[in-house]
Amino acid sequence: MVRIRKCAWIEGHRLRLRNAVGGDAEFILGLRQDPARNAHLSTTSPRLEDQRAWLAGYAADGEQAYFIIESLDDGLPLGTVRLYDARGDSFCWGSWMLVPAAPPLAAIESALMVSRYALDLGFRAAHFQVQRGNATVCRFHENFGARRVGEDNRQIHYAIDVGAIERSLLRYRRFLPGGIRSGPLI
Repeated sequence: MVRIRKCAWIEGHRLRLRNAVGGDAEFILGLRQDPARNAHLSTTSPRLEDQRAWLAGYAADGEQAYFIIESLDDGLPLGTVRLYDARGDSFCWGSWMLVPAAPPLAAIESALMVSRYALDLGFRAAHFQVQRGNATVCRFHENFGARRVGEDNRQIHYAIDVGAIERSLLRYRRFLPGGIRSGPLI
């Protein structure tokens, strides 16, 4: 069975994914509480101590990997992304948010980095949900080869197989020309 593993860091072309820690609580909460960013998110407590507690629980949880997306140039935090809910050889990814000032190509590069890392762990597919009404994110995932596999009154359910993931990595390789480098598993 394939497992999601935390990694200290993953570097791409212009971005670094760094394992989230308690000191990131204020940044994460600010991002999740931003009305321009949270229209399609599950609700989060507005209390900083609740975010810190969630991160403390995450640190002890061996079933997910939660990253802060940073600029390789200056180390500034640009967003978050999370891998979780492993089911056989399929992983779910989400909690994907970028600050308004993120470079235009940060979305593509971070998605490629998550996909490459998951394949390196041994996953062969992904599954995830997008909130209804989030047409931009639906189009983004569909351009990467995801297909709708179901929906309910709140969410559209997607799946993407290894062939589609690999085609996306090839199609968009100019955004990740050197692949990824990763630090130690934690």
